[in-house]
Amino acid sequence: MNPIVELEQKVSDFFGSPYAVAVDCCTHGVELALKLLDENDQGVKYQVTCPNWTYLSIPMTFEKLGYDWHFTSEKWEEFYRIGNTNVFDAATMWRQNSYIPSTIMCVSFQLKKHLSLGRGGMILTDSKESANELKKMSYDGREPDVPWREQNIDTIGYHYYMTPETAQLGIEKLKTVKADKLWTSEDYPY
Repeated sequence: MNPIVELEQKVSDFFGSPYAVAVDCCTHGVELALKLLDENDQGVKYQVTCPNWTYLSIPMTFEKLGYDWHFTSEKWEEFYRIGNTNVFDAATMWRQNSYIPSTIMCVSFQLKKHLSLGRGGMILTDSKESANELKKMSYDGREPDVPWREQNIDTIGYHYYMTPETAQLGIEKLKTVKADKLWTSEDYPY
C-alpha cells in the first residue's frame, strides 16, 4: 500500500474522522482548509479570529490570504477554532476519537509534537468531497496516482503534499507515540 494512503487511514482511524489528508505541515493544512471555505463560498473572505497565544504562522496565514482578522483572549487546550469558520487548529492534539463532526481539524507532526516527524501534518474531515478537494489542492491541483499529463487539472494546486518517506516514518512511529503532554495556550507566547 502507498505509505501516504496508509498513514492517512491510520491517523483517520485514531482520531475517529472518516477522512484524513496528509500535508507537508499543519499551517499549510489550515491554509488549504480556509481556501476550501473561500471556494465553497464563492470568494467570500471571512473575518477570522485566533487566540493571542498561538503559533505565529496562523496570523501570518491570515495576512497571506488577505483576511480581516484579529486576536482574541481565548484560552485553549489541545485545539482552538479559527473564529467564524469550522476550521480548527489542532496542531497539538493527540487524543483517540477526538475528531469533532462537521469540522476540518488540522494536526501537526512537527518535531516537538506527539507524532514527531520533523515536518508534516494531517487535515481531518468527515466530508468525502472536502477530502478529495483538499487532496487535489495539496498535490499541485492533481489527483495522486494518475500521471498529471492524463488529467484535466481544474483545481488550483499547491505543492503542500507529504512525501512518501515522511509518511513511512509516521507509520513506524505510530506504533510508539504517546500523548505525554497536554498542550495549552500557556505553551505559546502572547
